[in-house]
Amino acid sequence: MNPYTLTKQPRDISAELAARHKQLRKQMGYTQANMARRSGVSLGSLKRFEQSGEVSLSNLLKLARILGKLEEFEQVFAIPENLEEIEKLFSDEMRGK
Repeated sequence: MNPYTLTKQPRDISAELAARHKQLRKQMGYTQANMARRSGVSLGSLKRFEQSGEVSLSNLLKLARILGKLEEFEQVFAIPENLEEIEKLFSDEMRGK
């Protein structure tokens, strides 16, 4: 993480995802070659992901499916059920209420 910011940067999160993926893959007993074959992701792409955190969204989702984590992605960019209430609160704050 950048020592000059309080929040994680995208590259920090990518590196953490790659490390967790690698750990989970090993815990489940998959070699890189086996994981690549099962997921349909090329071995080179899988190795690059685990080393650098760089991966396409499509390949990340394929890997997540094999590890039983695909459902967790369904919440990314989810719209809150109470969106209208949140928008009203934000509007009220902007008007100084």
